[in-house]
Amino acid sequence: MTTTTPVGAEATTEYRWRWLALAALLTGEAMNLLDSTIVQVAAPVMHARLGGSAADVQWFSSAYTLPFALLLVTGGRLGDIAGRRRIFRVGVAVFMTASLGCALAPSAGVLIGLRAVQGCGAALIIPQTIGLIKTMFKGPEVAKALGSIGPVMGLAAVSGPILGAVLTHANLFGTSWRAVFLVNVPLSLLVLAVSPTLMENRAPRRPEIDPVGTLLAMAGVGLIVYPLITVGTGALSAGAWAAVAVGLVLLAVFALHQRRAAAAGRHPLVEVSLLRDRTFPAALLTSTLFFATTTGLTLVIVLELQMGLGEGVLTAGLTLVPWSVGLGVASWIAGARLVGRYGHRLTTVGLVIMLVGLLAALAVYHQASTTGYPRALPVALGVVGIGVGLFSPAFFTTGLHGVRPQEIGSAAGLLNAVQQLGATLGVAVLGSVYFLSAEAGHPETALHAVQVVFVLAAALTALCLPTSALMVRSGQHAEEAA
Repeated sequence: MTTTTPVGAEATTEYRWRWLALAALLTGEAMNLLDSTIVQVAAPVMHARLGGSAADVQWFSSAYTLPFALLLVTGGRLGDIAGRRRIFRVGVAVFMTASLGCALAPSAGVLIGLRAVQGCGAALIIPQTIGLIKTMFKGPEVAKALGSIGPVMGLAAVSGPILGAVLTHANLFGTSWRAVFLVNVPLSLLVLAVSPTLMENRAPRRPEIDPVGTLLAMAGVGLIVYPLITVGTGALSAGAWAAVAVGLVLLAVFALHQRRAAAAGRHPLVEVSLLRDRTFPAALLTSTLFFATTTGLTLVIVLELQMGLGEGVLTAGLTLVPWSVGLGVASWIAGARLVGRYGHRLTTVGLVIMLVGLLAALAVYHQASTTGYPRALPVALGVVGIGVGLFSPAFFTTGLHGVRPQEIGSAAGLLNAVQQLGATLGVAVLGSVYFLSAEAGHPETALHAVQVVFVLAAALTALCLPTSALMVRSGQHAEEAA
């Protein structure tokens, strides 16, 4: 006698597998955010154990975010061509292998090289998520599944500094900072084990890859970023300035190449139609300034605490927790309730609150001594985090407001790419400003250096106010009010 499974039971099983697959996608995304925040906290310890130049501390972060930024759009197109599930799994495998290599790295140079490979893996993972979610879920479930991304990313942002500090401080089995990379291995294996439940999906029309545009963009940005980081070690030279000049020329050639590719009917790396008016370029500029400020600033805070005041990695990680908690809570409230009601105006509120927090932190540092921990600093950083959390959901909603349906994929990918590029530039510029102003073995210069960085961060945040205002189209405020 044979039995058949009731349709209702089959539907329940399929429903559970879909949400399990969603958990795998979200874990893949969260690993990438965790990896950025964990490494920032542990970077001074890595430098102390591996040696090398002061610029290596910045490269531990930048070597990851730079290829991540420049390959995001290409990674999305590879998913369109070869299948999003396939490319997602390849990305996770690359990320896991590179993470294991980072944990075993014998020198700073090897670690930096493997961090770049990690960034390439991340660029294959992240662009596939939204397409796979839309393939697996239908109707109201799509919004519910997409809505889970924000809270998970908020949790990852909160957990990153704590996890990085605890793992490094615990020194489990003598692993020290190496544990922050080893944690990616079991997570990646879990994601790969569940990934067969993902539904394969690819674009109905096979898009083209723009290898020339990708190489031009990578070479141009790389030649600009490298001297900005090395200047922190006093290594700026005529050759470094020449590299910056060549990088700018290559970016100009890249822009010309993109326009010619679009005019010839090919698929450029950047959709030229997105630049047809001021709104989306203003969003790109705002994103660069904003994420350069937040990412570069968190690195400098950690550097000052560990290398300036001599505090431990656990203290540095816990100091950033109020920032992360404020960001996570404010982002959730903004996305759930405030963005729909106030629209773009929330970006202004977020930036103003962030400015208040930055000025409060500057006042804390001004009153601090060169030997004592600035006890009011976490409170000020919590205010900064609230501002960041209010700004981010409103920014992305406004940035994509006027984008046409056929441009959404490219626009979202470009905004994410510029976010990572801004993070790279922030680490390069703010980190170099700190190292230029601080002298080894002189706590008073380190204290002065962090104040200089906070003044620069406040200026960059203030600059985001007019650039974000340019993101709003005519009549959009009236539309939001309605």
